[in-house]
Amino acid sequence: MEDSTGSNPQSPGFTEKLKSWLSWSWTYVCFLWFGMVLIMIYVLWSPLKLQETLTSASVFLNTLTPKFYVALTGTSSLISGLILIFEWWYFRKYGTSFIEQVSVSHLRPLLGGVESSSTTGLFSSVNGDAEPRPSVSECKVWRNPLNLFRGAEYNRYTWVTGKEPLTYYDMNLSAQDHQTFFTGDTQQLRPEDAVSLDDHLLTVMQKAWRERNPQARIRAAYQAIEINHQCAAAYVLLAEEEATTITEAERLFKKALSIAGKDINLLVYIKRRLAMCARKLGRIKEAVKMMRDLMKEFPLLGMLNIHENLLEALLELQAYADVQAVLAKYDDISLPKSATICYTSALLKARAVSDKFSPEAASRRGLSTAEMNAVEAIHRAVEFNPHVPKYLLEMKSLILPPEHILKRGDSEAVAYAFFHLQHWKRAEGALNLLHCTWEGTFRIIPYPLEKGHLFYPYPGCTETADRELLPSFHEVSVYPKKELPFFILFTAGLCSFTAMLAMLTHQFPELMGVFAKAVSGIA
Repeated sequence: MEDSTGSNPQSPGFTEKLKSWLSWSWTYVCFLWFGMVLIMIYVLWSPLKLQETLTSASVFLNTLTPKFYVALTGTSSLISGLILIFEWWYFRKYGTSFIEQVSVSHLRPLLGGVESSSTTGLFSSVNGDAEPRPSVSECKVWRNPLNLFRGAEYNRYTWVTGKEPLTYYDMNLSAQDHQTFFTGDTQQLRPEDAVSLDDHLLTVMQKAWRERNPQARIRAAYQAIEINHQCAAAYVLLAEEEATTITEAERLFKKALSIAGKDINLLVYIKRRLAMCARKLGRIKEAVKMMRDLMKEFPLLGMLNIHENLLEALLELQAYADVQAVLAKYDDISLPKSATICYTSALLKARAVSDKFSPEAASRRGLSTAEMNAVEAIHRAVEFNPHVPKYLLEMKSLILPPEHILKRGDSEAVAYAFFHLQHWKRAEGALNLLHCTWEGTFRIIPYPLEKGHLFYPYPGCTETADRELLPSFHEVSVYPKKELPFFILFTAGLCSFTAMLAMLTHQFPELMGVFAKAVSGIA
């Protein structure tokens, strides 16, 4: 045992030395290898009769007809075109070149480079799972504070359009959140391990949250109610999944609240959803009161971002003084930011000057202090999340927001614009001011992945996470905009060049035949 443990540390060292040697040899000795190849050709020129071989090859090429060259160039054009189509599809879907990815994954380790880390496990849910490596802490996935109801909203969209608005990854995160939130951190119970009625009920609800099929989840909830009519978590599931209207969902949530007891997690979740039901049904003042009471009753649950629900409801009431009071508490340098915080702050400052703002007048006389504050607030918001303006300015179409979002990512931009676009439209001239000023942010931060201005550098993992959270029919917004990979440009050029040769050879066979013979003669 001692020998084996003592020899293990030497193995990685030998591997690293081998890699460094390969890298050194590849970098500095390639010219020596090339010289050795030339010397070998010179030495073996006579024994292998290379001159005769080249002569016979030249004679063979001179006997080829133009049809052969048409077939050769046409086939190469077809193959390079297929490669181009595949590369373009792969780039649109995954944001990288397939050839480049394979080269980096398999060749870079052999040449002494660092292996590209797998994207698996990049994300963690709001339930607090630790990330596998420190560099992805900024790519933590958060629960969407304003997420819609599955039965009353998401499913209705599916019935009308036939499209699934939620990805499996997003729904799986929600299942984990619900399971942790409502059943606690207790160890998973198997049916055969249930020794009491409560254990059996816990097992049924754990199964209900884990089920992928909505109908299976609903059946499991009814099974839990049959076991115990006071199972509040089962009514929560029915309100989320089975209720086809907000009114029906509110009724089920009220039933769950009446039997929730003293379970803090259940109480907070149910009261918040009841407040959201009141907001959706037009009882906005009632919703604001419920949210304020909830924040006073449970002040330590700021991680749930209930203040974002409150901000949206206050904006609907046009209670801008109350909105400013909430921002004064939560828009603090020591607290985490969000698109809701940054863009709401920008909206309030833009609203104060936007009704009289004119780009022509501003260019002549310069910006006033209030206008400068509004522009700086817009630049701050755009730096935090550069994807939002295209949705607010309706340059990109909106979709239903996901149940989880990535801060500073496209998913957060979709969620914010879905609920707040109406508030920007209500403020006269606010969208015009945003349109005139938002692109100026990118002149302040020319290298966003390396250095930020008011925030940390923009995280490079947002595209991968957003592709997991947003449905496939949505075109994910990417920042900074990626240039086309070299291999796509190369295959496009190769395809075009060979197609042009094939066409010229077909149209001018004699001239191209003379050209081909001349080239082969020179070779």
